Amino acid sequence: MARTTLDINSDGPMFSDLNQSPTEEDALFPPTIPPGPSRPQSHYERIGGRTGTSFFQTLIHLLKGNIGTGLLGLPLAVKNAGLVLGPISLLCMGVIALHCMVLLVKCSHHLSAKMNKPSLTYGEAVQYGMENVVWLRRHSHWGKRTVNLFLIITQLGFCCAYFVFLSDNVKQVVEASNATTFDCYVNQTNQTQILVPSFDTRLYMLCFLPAIILLVFTPNLKYLAPFSLLANLVMSASLVLIYFYSLKNIKYPIDLPKVGRAKDYPLFFGMAIFAFEGIGVVLPLENKMHRPQSFNLVLYLGMGIVTFLYISLGTIGYMCFGNDIAGSITLNLPNCWTYQVVKLLYSFGIFITFALQFYVPAEILIPAVVARVEERWKMAVDLLLRSALVIFTCALAILVPELDLVISLVGSFSSSFLALIFPPLLQIATFHTERLSPWVTTKNLIISAVGFIGFLAGTYIAIEEIVNRNGHKQ
Repeated sequence: MARTTLDINSDGPMFSDLNQSPTEEDALFPPTIPPGPSRPQSHYERIGGRTGTSFFQTLIHLLKGNIGTGLLGLPLAVKNAGLVLGPISLLCMGVIALHCMVLLVKCSHHLSAKMNKPSLTYGEAVQYGMENVVWLRRHSHWGKRTVNLFLIITQLGFCCAYFVFLSDNVKQVVEASNATTFDCYVNQTNQTQILVPSFDTRLYMLCFLPAIILLVFTPNLKYLAPFSLLANLVMSASLVLIYFYSLKNIKYPIDLPKVGRAKDYPLFFGMAIFAFEGIGVVLPLENKMHRPQSFNLVLYLGMGIVTFLYISLGTIGYMCFGNDIAGSITLNLPNCWTYQVVKLLYSFGIFITFALQFYVPAEILIPAVVARVEERWKMAVDLLLRSALVIFTCALAILVPELDLVISLVGSFSSSFLALIFPPLLQIATFHTERLSPWVTTKNLIISAVGFIGFLAGTYIAIEEIVNRNGHKQ
């Protein structure tokens, strides 16, 4: 059954076992049998057992965990990097992200066998990996705490981006409603015309706030499973229509910069790593797979599809809309009913997905507080804390109502650690007593260094752009 509460240990909420507070896949696609007793993993024994997920189910969950709002922002990311450098950089980042996922799974196998555990979470893998290093052993618990902290920051950052996405797209549909037609070829500018100005974007966020608070009050995410399936279907249909329109309206000859400005490249890095940051779902999916021996094949196939989608939509979208490309490609679609419906359908999908992304930080932070109050106040405190977290994410979105900058800041600041920095260092810590080759150590240090440089540069440039844009508006 889905786990909607945590087993809290003495370390407090931020450091609780993520096996007890797993990801969206754990909530909507739970195992039908509880984990068995601890045992060695010589035969890839996992939680899923005979009732675990199939190859195809695991592939679908992996795609679902990697494809979201980040995909729609990649045309702007390609603009920041350039028409040639952008796709090449996306390919390189996809290869590195996949490699880091493989490293995480490899380290998890080694450490779970060593610790005689059936499975490990990301945080546990980092903690046990640090225990292999003598001078880190006393502080190994900070490894798990740090991973949990960045996981919370990343997921709440996704929620902030969802607030901005919802308000931008719905605002545009409302403002263009009087001029919306059934002819999708009337608007030759390839951009929705704002004809009837309405409220500020921030007011739209406040309008969504009560509905989202009620959404996260859902006691069990299994109740949202039918809506999640519907959201996935409508988002997939919307993507097909976006591809169709973009391909049909590419203008020739294409006169776009092949390489972007150096100052804009950190923004590309943040948006790209935001899109590729699906490493948090890797171990939960592998743990539940019926035949985990095939999981590496799932990773290669799934991330190959993801990388192809990212490169193709990023490139095609930029070629279609050029320098007018917005933070989400949906904001560039024409004001005909077909594509206005696309914006609304995708917004519905993002609205439902908000609850799924919110689930992870809420289930890490809230149960520890609820456990410390009297029984009669538990429900009230739980709902109050959920409301406070949603209000907090809404407030952050109101402070930074720029979708591209929110995505770039979240990607640079937190996703870079989870996706690029931690996994290579984890391999060094896990296997350092087994004499890793100098080439492997050097390669891992280079990947982590690239991630750290991206973190510094991307965070700095994103914050600088936020300050500049707010200054211009004032």
